[in-house]
Amino acid sequence: MCSMKPLILLVILLLSVIISSSGSSAPDNTKLVYKGCAKQSLSDPNGVYSSALSAIFGTLIQQSSKAKFFKTSSGTGQASVSGLFQCRGDLTNVDCYTCVSRLPILMDKLCGKTVAARIQLLGCYMLYEVSGFAQISGMEMLYKTCGSSSKGGFQETRDSAFSALENVIGSPNGGFYTTTYEGVYVLGQCQGDLGTSDCGNCVKSAVQRAQVECGSSISGQIYLHRCFITYNYYPNGAPKNPSSSSSYSSPSSSSSSSSGSNTGKTVAIILGGAAGVGFFIVFLLMARNAMKKHDGK
Repeated sequence: MCSMKPLILLVILLLSVIISSSGSSAPDNTKLVYKGCAKQSLSDPNGVYSSALSAIFGTLIQQSSKAKFFKTSSGTGQASVSGLFQCRGDLTNVDCYTCVSRLPILMDKLCGKTVAARIQLLGCYMLYEVSGFAQISGMEMLYKTCGSSSKGGFQETRDSAFSALENVIGSPNGGFYTTTYEGVYVLGQCQGDLGTSDCGNCVKSAVQRAQVECGSSISGQIYLHRCFITYNYYPNGAPKNPSSSSSYSSPSSSSSSSSGSNTGKTVAIILGGAAGVGFFIVFLLMARNAMKKHDGK
């Protein structure tokens, strides 16, 4: 049996590699979308702001295990700091917590100590501002990305999907809504404390930006200060959960956006085949050893 051990270990290693590679295809809600860092450094000789920030981060992370949006503040007067987080509306509480818990470290790594910072991941975002920081309009565009252009006829279909989004967003759905129209998947979300009217106006502004900035692109993301939209065209039909698929990364072609739905099937076939080959090899070695013992008698 000693001669079998290296081969058995090889089979186990092969299965482990396949299983780990299948896990890597899962959607990563903690992927960085963009960062926004204030140019002004935070002067904090007494550590007052650092203490306030630590308190805010701790509260936000704690709340992310049971809420999709939370806003808080810490400190008093000029030394006060406000902050908030929001998760994408289709995330579970566990996924929301996992996403939000990474943000404070990323903020410190990507922005350092500044008077304000905002980090947007695929599944969530967090921001903080010290007292007195200049406010910006809720309609100001923070980030955009557009995919490859279509050959024609796509814009009308996309705009119909946008209209469906505009008609519903901000109503009892809580400021998060997704819909698919003739292969065009759209998603919209407003900041959690926006009212129905303000949410609708923000999304309409984002839609107008997408129409102008992305033109005939088959995919795009538009992030305004208090809302965002994303859209993607799937010629073969949208996957079951497009908001967590490659569409959210604005692929440059439809083929890349539709490949994720087949990954699970492919991995299952490979895994089953590898297991079958492994067991067959082990069986042959056992049979050979049994024959050797029989011949030696």
